[in-house]
Order: sequence, then C-alpha cells, then structure tokens
Amino acid sequence: MKDKNFFAMLSRMKYINRWGLMRNTINENIAEHSLDTAILAHALAIIGNIYFHKNLNAERIAVLALFHDTTEIITGDMPTPIKYFAPEIKNAYKNVEKYAGEQLISTLPKEMQGEYQKVMIEEETERENHKYVKAADKISALIKCVEELAMGNADFMQAKESTYQAVKALHMEEADYFLENFLPAYSLTLDEQT
Repeated sequence: MKDKNFFAMLSRMKYINRWGLMRNTINENIAEHSLDTAILAHALAIIGNIYFHKNLNAERIAVLALFHDTTEIITGDMPTPIKYFAPEIKNAYKNVEKYAGEQLISTLPKEMQGEYQKVMIEEETERENHKYVKAADKISALIKCVEELAMGNADFMQAKESTYQAVKALHMEEADYFLENFLPAYSLTLDEQT
C-alpha cells in the first residue's frame, strides 16, 4: 500500500507553514506558496516569450514550480537565513532535499515514478527552466513581504529589501519587467485594483 500514498502525502503541504522565524499577520503554507510560485513562473515565461522573444515552455515551467517545495512535506520549511548560513549547511540541506524527494517518489507505483521524478528532482538539463522557478520563488517571497507591510507588519521591512535585492541580482529581464509592471498592484486595496 505504501506505493499509493504519494497524493495523500502531497495534500499535507497545507500543514507546512512558511516564515517560521517571522511574526505573520497572515500565515502562508507551502501549498499556497507553490500555487503562487507556479502562477508567477508561468507569467515570467509568458513575459519572456512575448516581450523578450524567447521560446519557453510556460506550462512545463509552471509544473516544475508547482512541485518545487514538495520535499518540505518531509523536511519542513527551513528558514532562508539558516539554509544559506554556510556552504556546508546549504550542501547538506540539498542532500536532505534530494533524499526527501526520492522518499516521496517511492510512495508512487513504479510505473509512475519516472514521470514525477522529472518534475521533483532538479535535473541539469532543466537548469534554464529552474531559473524561472527560482525567480518566481523569490518574487513570491517579495509579494509576501509587500502584503505583510501593507498590513502594518514592520517585521518584514528588512526582508522586503533583501528579497527585492535578491530578485534584482538574478539579472533576469522577465523578473525586472514583473517588478516594474506588476508588483506595484500588490500594494493596492481591492477597490483600487478594480
């Protein structure tokens, strides 16, 4: 029966909260974050195709983003300052994530495992696609900071600045386009948006 547990395990994403070191006005779990990241990754690919004449598979990039944090069902969400504190920690955590991904994939029937391995285990051949997932992941974190600040939560002030700089440091024209054209709307009220 263990090879039939995969989807039930994925449904547990809603129980893994993000931003554990921060005071949150609105809790965010990895299921919500994964959906946001998939929408943003898809948008970045569309922006690349339309405005920068690229030939990106937006749907493929969105699916990679949808599954990008599934290993956190097993590992939990490790706060960024800890995950990147030292190269040894970062490398060790990458190994833990790889093991967690393999454990999750093993909860599928053998015939299905290869298909899910293609979206859950980061492959060298997908490096370009994962660049869009990484950018979307950072933009999602930036949006969370903007929303928290709009709710009066000053705890996210420094996080907003460092996350904004992290997005800019990617040197991605699609991400820069998103920041300039779409990010300001996240500071608007519903009445202002409509």
